[in-house]
Amino acid sequence: MDLLYKSTRSENETVTASQAILKGLASDGGLFVPTSIPKFGATIEELSKMSYQEVAYTVMKEFLTDFTEEELKKCITSAYDSKFDTEEIAPLVKANGAYYLELFHGATIAFKDMALSILPYLMTTSAKKNNVKNDIVILTATSGDTGKAALAGFADVPGTRIVVFYPKGGVSPIQEKQMVTQKGDNTFVVGIKGNFDQAQSGVKSIFGDKELAKEMDEAGFQFSSANSINIGRLVPQIVYYVYAYAKLYANGEITDGEKINVVVPTGNFGNILAAYYAKNMGLPINKLICASNDNKVLYDFFTTGTYDKNRDFILTMSPSMDILISSNLERLIYRISGADSAKNKEYMTKLVTEGKYDITDEMKSQLTDFYGNYSTEAETKEIIKKIYDETGYIIDTHTAVAADVYEKYRKDTNDTTKSVIASTASPFKFTRSVMTSIDDKYDSMEDFELVDELSKIGNVKVPNAIEEIRNAKVLHDTVCEVDEMKNVVKKFLGM
Repeated sequence: MDLLYKSTRSENETVTASQAILKGLASDGGLFVPTSIPKFGATIEELSKMSYQEVAYTVMKEFLTDFTEEELKKCITSAYDSKFDTEEIAPLVKANGAYYLELFHGATIAFKDMALSILPYLMTTSAKKNNVKNDIVILTATSGDTGKAALAGFADVPGTRIVVFYPKGGVSPIQEKQMVTQKGDNTFVVGIKGNFDQAQSGVKSIFGDKELAKEMDEAGFQFSSANSINIGRLVPQIVYYVYAYAKLYANGEITDGEKINVVVPTGNFGNILAAYYAKNMGLPINKLICASNDNKVLYDFFTTGTYDKNRDFILTMSPSMDILISSNLERLIYRISGADSAKNKEYMTKLVTEGKYDITDEMKSQLTDFYGNYSTEAETKEIIKKIYDETGYIIDTHTAVAADVYEKYRKDTNDTTKSVIASTASPFKFTRSVMTSIDDKYDSMEDFELVDELSKIGNVKVPNAIEEIRNAKVLHDTVCEVDEMKNVVKKFLGM
């Protein structure tokens, strides 16, 4: 039977998986969620013998039920190929008492590649299935990683255009260089004078502009999203948690059915939500450990039951988590409200009008799967140095937030459950922050000198993604005010 999707904000719209992927956002501004979370169609024993691609098919076919076997397998094999620099796609590395799930071996060396390598194929297949004649315009806001991964995924894909907005001065130098040197006639990168939340709100308001949608349709275009709110981003992320569990079992690290903890550095809440969905599918997960940086809006939410974005926006060394509006949390709120779309809509309206909302005690009682904590800038630096000094393993700043919070969790609970830490980016993406955490002396070096030094002291090869941008030419230099975003998009599309 086909699994359908509905909006978190109304009861009256159900769509197929391919329609949800195409639309990105529901017409009422809500997010698409499956009408039920399916269970696995394979045992852990069976999964443990599968390649990453086979696990991906086994998991994704349960969610994308209107794709044929041939269509889905073609999307998977096109996505998870030699773009990744390890055959395993997502290797596990044991260090410092945990298993690091390295999700950064794709084209842009961040975990976003895991989903954004497949999204263009899911989207173009969905367009064909639904007889879409318009060009699809991917519109996305990025706090650093989504943008480049989406650009790399969609560059020169026929029938698509992509526009990425990022906060000028709010991403790492390497992240910015990766974006502004992006090739492809259908790509456009814009720095905004503002922070990520303003970029994201600007994109949402363009999506909600009915007048613009009409103009676009007349010009032969329609918007879709590559942000983590798109269900086509979320479903592929469930895969790697299942794969990690199956790998631990295959390697004799755990027994079948033994519970594990999952630790995720969290900004927009999509990556940890995918682990929550995996748990609800039947994966034996004990605690979902939500790690925040100094922008600890999620830590405060899990501690108090109040979501409050009325606070200073702090720029940190883990910029992909510098977020005060965690969009994907809406899917969790909807679920713990008993799938009450009216109640959920009320909370989301409050977030826009008052900047905060309080969930009920009954809803709070359903958050026992989660543990929240945060890591300060000083603690993030300390853990990078500690893990390097003790093991020689070098982690990036976001993974470090997770590693530090995991240590706090163990101290708080004395829980010795084996734990998987989602390692979300390569240390090469944040070389200055990583290297100066290890030793202040590195601060005097140039960015690319630091890359070579990191490679030397960590005994790891410089990733292709970095070599490519060493001498790459800047191709995108547009910068605009927040209120100019809509006109910038229209200009790019020649409207």
